[in-house]
Amino acid sequence: MSELLDARAATLLPDGEPLRRHDAAVFDLRRRRDAAVAALPDFEALRTHAQAIKTHTLDYLDAYLERFESQAAAAGAVVHWAEDGAAHNDIVHGLLRERGVRRVVKSKSMLTEECGLNPYLEARDLEVVDTDLGERIVQLGQELPSHIVVPAVHRSRAEIGELFHVHMQTPSGESDPVRLTEYARRDLRPRFLAAEAGITGVNFAIAETGTIVVCTNEGNADLGMSLPPLHIASMGIEKVIPTLADLATFLRLLARSATGQPITAYTSLVTGPRAGGELHIVLVDNGRSRLLANSTHRSSLACIRCGACLNTCPVYRRAGGHAYGQAVAGPIGAVLAPALSSQAEGRRLPLASTLCGSCSAVCPVRIDLHGQLLAWRRTRAHAGAGERVLQRAAAVVLGRAALLRAAGALVRLCWPLLARRWPGNPLGVWLLGRQLPAHPGASFATRYRRLKGSKR
Repeated sequence: MSELLDARAATLLPDGEPLRRHDAAVFDLRRRRDAAVAALPDFEALRTHAQAIKTHTLDYLDAYLERFESQAAAAGAVVHWAEDGAAHNDIVHGLLRERGVRRVVKSKSMLTEECGLNPYLEARDLEVVDTDLGERIVQLGQELPSHIVVPAVHRSRAEIGELFHVHMQTPSGESDPVRLTEYARRDLRPRFLAAEAGITGVNFAIAETGTIVVCTNEGNADLGMSLPPLHIASMGIEKVIPTLADLATFLRLLARSATGQPITAYTSLVTGPRAGGELHIVLVDNGRSRLLANSTHRSSLACIRCGACLNTCPVYRRAGGHAYGQAVAGPIGAVLAPALSSQAEGRRLPLASTLCGSCSAVCPVRIDLHGQLLAWRRTRAHAGAGERVLQRAAAVVLGRAALLRAAGALVRLCWPLLARRWPGNPLGVWLLGRQLPAHPGASFATRYRRLKGSKR
């Protein structure tokens, strides 16, 4: 397993200009978030209130889900329950097959990425078109999204222009974002009009009214929900909140935390199907019940997928989303992966953190992300036999002053050798994403004794 992660690091970590571009673009979202927060005096109180709402809802999640189901059904929607990603995909495909649907438009949904819906449907000869601009870019590039909110943040304008040239026959060398957006709009509009079904995610679901809430900045979800006769909404069971009044709290937090906006450009509340249409809501577990039963990690289900933790994380900004190998990257992805991912690699992701705490500091619902990462490390669920041996050896060295001094002296002696990238260097792959500090010269104790002696 270590070799697989090392290989990913060697091939996927950005370097040079791509690294600088990615770091700057993502951290700019953090700066926008900070400016929006500074302009809202009650932001911290909103965070506390949102945390309380989510904590209460998770404590009574079964009751709120049943309430949501009954109210949604009363409004004319059909609610389905999916135990895992495979069941979700089977339900969605069954709905499409029964109605003879061949063309689907889809808005951004991290849940459908988690379930692998696109390749599942495409393998069954359905045309699935992602209509969010960022999602469309990564779909054309045959990639996973690299960010929760801005899926194609890893792509340069020139790279996007080349993708559009290949797939949309746009002029070669085009890189102007306004013109590229116009080309994408012209390509997507006839696809909306020809679609026989629309698939969306769900940002929030209101138990009180059976309403689903979809937030976008492009309006693509609204077209996908209103033009085709069939609307399928894929929803993780943790998205439910108790009342319509609670929604106002989360809407004030979501866009400010994600992009620094006061609110998303389009916030659509859907209660029941449109006239003459169908609304099917698929409630997906896919490991969430197991996470709910874990008292240490259940609060991670409070996540509203704003991406703020990614924008501030020094590891994510340097590594990029694809290095995580999961649909959800960054700190929240590293917290969720050990519980929700079926891949063994996901259990190692809690190691991909500096534990600096910046993610916890910006989370709009106050999830203790760095504390949860540390808790996953304590379980050793991610560790192989070799790592456990190293951990025990480190515990022995750190527990004995004489061994610690000897180890420090050995590391300082070997520092120049360890800092170089040479074949066989045990730190070789580790150094791909890091820079060692300057050689310390002497230990702190030695320098302190010298300083103390010079002042006598």
